[in-house]
Amino acid sequence: MLVLSRAVGELISIGDDITVRVLSVSGSTVRFGVEAPRHVDVHRSEIYDKI
Repeated sequence: MLVLSRAVGELISIGDDITVRVLSVSGSTVRFGVEAPRHVDVHRSEIYDKI
């Protein structure tokens, strides 16, 4: 597993088409945004496990 540290507003790139941006951090909760092509499904793990 790759472990990365990012500050609010910073990005992580996955391949050429996917970016993850840290939007906010409040206590132990992190909000982030994912930009990906429409053909790439993005789900929270608890939802993905039910699919």
